[in-house]
Amino acid sequence: MMRRARVVIATTLALSAGLLGAGAAYATGSTPATTPSPGSRCRGELTLPTHTNLPLMDTAVVCLIDRERVHYRLAPLTPNRDLQGIAWSLSREMAVAGYFGDDSLEGETPWQRISSSPYAWGAQTLYAAQNIGWGTDGLATPMGMVEEWMRSAPHRHIILTSSYRDIGAGAEPVAPSRLTHEKPGATYAVEFAARG
Repeated sequence: MMRRARVVIATTLALSAGLLGAGAAYATGSTPATTPSPGSRCRGELTLPTHTNLPLMDTAVVCLIDRERVHYRLAPLTPNRDLQGIAWSLSREMAVAGYFGDDSLEGETPWQRISSSPYAWGAQTLYAAQNIGWGTDGLATPMGMVEEWMRSAPHRHIILTSSYRDIGAGAEPVAPSRLTHEKPGATYAVEFAARG
């Protein structure tokens, strides 16, 4: 018999043009190659996402988030493939369907996606949060998106919550068409979580 995990979800609502709380992403691997120091550069941080560089974009988002955490003396996060899959799926769905929101088109909430994923299997407790965002021009780069999240109190709170241990990020090289009127851009989702 599978035990149900207690889940705590932190999510934010629409705050400003191109910014909403839900999701982020990481590309591959289980641990970061190096811990970024404050002021260090993250490979791809100023690069616009394309269909051929998405793993680099996901890695850059995680690096930038870890850089912010290290600056505030918090532990860097460990990339997790299950969380990354959730982030990829949400950012892709938002970009393709042209909408922007925490919930999927079928109404699945961030809590439902994380708590029903392999990430939650066997967990006694589960803490999770999600940041999402979209941008055009410079805001479509990983650095532009993470800087906007850090300017937003709810998103910043999620990034700087010490209890999160794992992260998954996903980027798509298209911004939601209903919001940008077809202007080129990118959509991001990041999942933060910890199991107990």
